[in-house]
Amino acid sequence: MAQEFPPLTNDLLLRAARGEQTERAPVWVMRQAGRYLPGMHPDDFVRQIHSNLTQEFRKTRESHEFFEICRTPDLATEITMQPIRRYAGLLDAAIIFCDILVVPQAMGMNVIMNPGPHFTDPLNTPEDLEKLPREVDVDKELGYVFEALTLTRKTLAGKVPLIGFTGAPWTLMMYMIEGGGSQTRQKSKTWLFKYPEESKRLLERITDVCVRYLIGQVNAGAQLLQVFDSNAGDLSPHDFATFALPYLKRISDEVREGLKARQLPVVPLTLFAKGAPAFLSAKAGYDTVGLDWTLDPQDVVKFTDDIADGRTMALQGNLDPVVLYGGREAIEREVKRMCNAFHAARGGACKGWIANLGHGITPGVDPEDMKFFLECVHKYSAVPSA
Repeated sequence: MAQEFPPLTNDLLLRAARGEQTERAPVWVMRQAGRYLPGMHPDDFVRQIHSNLTQEFRKTRESHEFFEICRTPDLATEITMQPIRRYAGLLDAAIIFCDILVVPQAMGMNVIMNPGPHFTDPLNTPEDLEKLPREVDVDKELGYVFEALTLTRKTLAGKVPLIGFTGAPWTLMMYMIEGGGSQTRQKSKTWLFKYPEESKRLLERITDVCVRYLIGQVNAGAQLLQVFDSNAGDLSPHDFATFALPYLKRISDEVREGLKARQLPVVPLTLFAKGAPAFLSAKAGYDTVGLDWTLDPQDVVKFTDDIADGRTMALQGNLDPVVLYGGREAIEREVKRMCNAFHAARGGACKGWIANLGHGITPGVDPEDMKFFLECVHKYSAVPSA
């Protein structure tokens, strides 16, 4: 059974994710608890009297290794809460501070941040799959994430919903084989062509862990789940349909089935498959499809409405993150344009839309420009703007 938490006072995100019409678009930002946040916010000194954890992201990273923060519930909660405090009344969701690569770690792989992700012993050939444990105790290996979710949900006290997440099987497989970030994805894509059956077995094993991980997150307090397939755009439509879509569909189906079986809330599910054809992403069975900035929502709804079988499939996105470097005039102009496009896609209504960037916020953004972006979404998503 689900735990008891304070009642939610802002359910805008959840209503939009269910495809409902809302008074304005709920807004949050991928990586909102991230490296763009500076040292100490001027108002935080009061809270620091009560807690030595009240530091913003860069300040916290000065004394704590990245995965140490992820594995320490108090620190993960603090980082998650920082943008909620800084942008009080402007953000409509919190997303737990963690990383998609905790799943490969749970599967027995060693990952360090130096400064980007580095696998000390990546998978080179299918024989290396024998290094991975056959069974993964998700509660044992990822229990720290569940503890952080529960603590954060209680700390939020119902202000906004809490989002949990995982990486998608293909994106996680890419990291496990490449050993870190890669421009060409040569090693991982070679597996798909040279070892297709072994690749599918690895994807199945990753999917098994992701399903149990996401169910555990809802049990711990997550109110919406997002699956990040950040490298989906590296696959052709055929390869996406072969090596990504079946496993994304398994996650959406089996997470819902698992939640029902455990008498847990069947929370909304979001898929963000960056760069993938939206008509394929829409077939994965999620409540919300995330769009990057290269997609026009008016084009996307033409096929999502057909696939959704009568219900409104929600959309999320999709401002180009680089707009936040363009100054206030550009931010306001581009947010108005984005709002107009999503309104037009729904016949002039604000319906089934979660405002966000088209990918994560980047480290050099001025936090005050992030604030202005949020204010503009509040202002222009309420009604179609001229």
